[in-house]
Order: sequence, then structure tokens, then C-alpha cells
Amino acid sequence: MNKPSCFGIWGNTEKDEFWNILPKIIEWADTHSLEIYLTQRILSDERGSNYNFREITSKDSISNLDFMLVLGGDGTFLSCARAIEHRDTPILGIHLGDLGFLAKVTLDDIFQRLDLVAEGRFSIEKRSMAKVVVDKKDEVFHQYGLNDFVVTNGETHRMLIAEVFVDDNRVSEYKADGIIIATPTGSTAYSLSSGGPIIAPNVHSFVITPISAHTLNSRPLVVSADSKITIKFSSYNDNIMLITDGQLHKILSSHDNIKIVDSNFKIGLIDFSDNDYFQTLRTKMGWGRRGNVN
Repeated sequence: MNKPSCFGIWGNTEKDEFWNILPKIIEWADTHSLEIYLTQRILSDERGSNYNFREITSKDSISNLDFMLVLGGDGTFLSCARAIEHRDTPILGIHLGDLGFLAKVTLDDIFQRLDLVAEGRFSIEKRSMAKVVVDKKDEVFHQYGLNDFVVTNGETHRMLIAEVFVDDNRVSEYKADGIIIATPTGSTAYSLSSGGPIIAPNVHSFVITPISAHTLNSRPLVVSADSKITIKFSSYNDNIMLITDGQLHKILSSHDNIKIVDSNFKIGLIDFSDNDYFQTLRTKMGWGRRGNVN
């Protein structure tokens, strides 16, 4: 890859670790003659107001950056990915806690990895994003998600009744606490904790996972990401909640229809030759560990 000349910083400003590491990153960038751009959220914080760097003024301005450095957790990474959308700017995620599925670099090896980026010694891993289109009576709106879309009944502990169609073919009526439509990236998130399968990132697919299904024959279903998934709701439900990547919330009614399709663009993740997705899985999932013997 080409050596970068500028990059943006997107961070979780609520974490002290972010403000502790930021001056060191600035010093590193200066050593490598790299120009820094900061988000408005960073610059408007009392702790960032003294920094004299250019501001990332819009989503389109991200296109002019060679990469985005995301400091936080996987949630911070997801919000940055949605801001980038179809733009080609890749993301390097630095996890301020333990190793994450998206933010692959930890504070222990941050500058070793940044040095590789500065030298152009990295690759770009592409991850699919999904698009949800909601057809309401008075509007049609859409959102993009890197992980998943979740629909639940907005009323506390009330069952969701919904019909799911794949390419206009009826799959089933689900009676559950909710339904998750996840990408391969999102298969290791909420879908996994609800009993869904782990899907490797390069498998072009969606997984439909019921949340606490009220019938034992409701099971997760993997379909092609070339499919169109449609969800229709029973009149029994109202104040339905649509949640994108666990972060964006939208109230729907039983008359609204949801369609989920592939976004037709991919997000770029900065990757390194010694990174191993399955090693990350083994670490996060605890695979292969022997139990304690008394």
C-alpha cells in the first residue's frame, strides 16, 4: 500500500484512556510528518479545545484522508464505519480495553502497528455493510449497518409477531422477543449471544436470528446477501423498535414494512500480515483452553 500523508482521529471521548493516548499519537504523527484531522466532538471537548488541528467538517471530507484511526471499542468503530459508508477511506481500530473483533489493535502494540501503517506495510480487508429501507405511510428512510439490524416490540416484555420473507418467499411467522438480521461481521455480536452461528467475514450472507423464540422450531437461518429480506408485523404489535448496530433507534408501527439488502459497498479495515481472524476468535471465545483441575 502507499504511504499515508494524513489521517483522521475518531475517538470515544468519554474514556480517560483516549485522552491519555492522544498526545502520544500526536507526537508520533509529528515524527512521521503526518497531518492530523480531528472530529468536531474531540475539538469541542474541554480537553481537546487547545489542539490546533484541522477539523473533519463533514462525512464527505473523510474521503480526503488516507485512513481513519478509531480509538475506543467496537461500538466506536461501528459509528465511524456508518459515517464513512461508501467512501474508500479505511479504518484502523485501536481498542482501549481488551482485544475486539473490529478494533483489532490494543494499546500494547499501537505504535508498532502505526509504524507499519506509516511505512505502507498493511493490507485492506473488505467488510460488507447492510442497508435497511423502512416504508412508512408518510416517508421512506434508510440506514446502513455494519453489524446488524434488530427489531423488537417497544413495549416491555411483549412478544413480537412478525413474518419474514426472503426474495418475496415466505419463510415463517416468528413469535419471539425480537429478530436480528446480521452481517458476517455482526454474527459474533448480538446474533451469537442469541444462538446464531459464527460466519466468516468473507462469506457473502445474512443470518436471521430470533431472540428468545417462543416456539422451539424457530431456528437461525443463513441466506445469501444477494437476497432481499422483508419483515412484516402483526397488528398485535405497535411501537416496534428498529435498532441499527445497537446504537440508532427508530420507532415503527405495525403498518411499516422493513426491507434489508446488501449495501453494494464495503468498508475497508486496515489489516496486517500476521493478523489471524481465527486466532482472534480463539482468544475471544476461549476455544482450546483447558479447564482448571483441582
